[in-house]
Amino acid sequence: MALVLVALLAGTGYLLHRQNAPAARATGDALSPSARPRASTAAVTSTSPSPRAKASGSRPATWFPQHGPGTFASAHGGTARFGTGRLLRYDVKVEQGLAQTADGFAAQVDAILDDTHRGWAAGGLWSFQRVSSGPVDFTVYLVTPDTTDRMCAKYGLDTGGWVNCSAGKQVVMNVKRWLLLTQYYTGQADEYHALAINHEVGHRLGHGHVTCPGAGRPAPVMMQQIKGMHGCVPNGWPYDGKGHYLTGPAV
Repeated sequence: MALVLVALLAGTGYLLHRQNAPAARATGDALSPSARPRASTAAVTSTSPSPRAKASGSRPATWFPQHGPGTFASAHGGTARFGTGRLLRYDVKVEQGLAQTADGFAAQVDAILDDTHRGWAAGGLWSFQRVSSGPVDFTVYLVTPDTTDRMCAKYGLDTGGWVNCSAGKQVVMNVKRWLLLTQYYTGQADEYHALAINHEVGHRLGHGHVTCPGAGRPAPVMMQQIKGMHGCVPNGWPYDGKGHYLTGPAV
C-alpha cells in the first residue's frame, strides 16, 4: 500500500478546469483530489537537494514555506533580445519569504528562454526579452504552494498545492515543484527547470498537450510527463538543437 501511495503522489492525476475559463492553461502534472498530497502549513524540507537552489543560513537548499505573504520581489535589470521572431517581453517575480532571490531565479529563467538552439526561440517564430519596467506579455513567478493555488484558482485551475500553471499573463512556478523536481528528473534539476518553464511558456504561445511519439524518442516538452513517459525519454526542450521541433500526437 505504501508503494502504491508513493506512486500516486509522484505521478498521477488530472487537472480540473472550469468551463468558463478557456484562456487558462495548466501544466499536465496536476494531481487528482484522491492522490493530491496535503502539506501542513509548516516549512517543508527534502533530502534530495536541487543543485541550482541555494540554502539560506542553516536551512537546507530545498527549504520552502507552504504559505507566503502574496507579495513579490521583482528581478532587477533586464536582458538583450533572445531570438529573431515575434518579441515577447517578460518580467520575473519571487514571492517574499522564499530562500531564492528574484535575481537568482531570473537568471535561471533567462538561461532557458535564451537558448536559441533548443528553446522556443530556436524555431524563428518567437523572441524574448526580460524587462524590469513597462508593459509585459507575461510574468514568470516563483511562489509558495498556497499562493500557487490562489493565483491559479482565479482562472479556474486546481493546482492542489503541488503543480505549476499558466493562466492569463501569469506563468506560475510552484517552489515546491521547482525544488523537489519529479521522479523522472531526480538529480536533473536543470533539465526539469527547463521542462517546467518551457511547458508553461508553451501554453502562453498557444500550444496544447501532446503524447509520446514513440518508444525511445525524446518526450515533447508539451507532453504531460508527470503522468508517465510512455516509452519516451525525459526531455525539457521544445527543439532538438538541430532545428527540429519535438512533438507528438495531440491529446
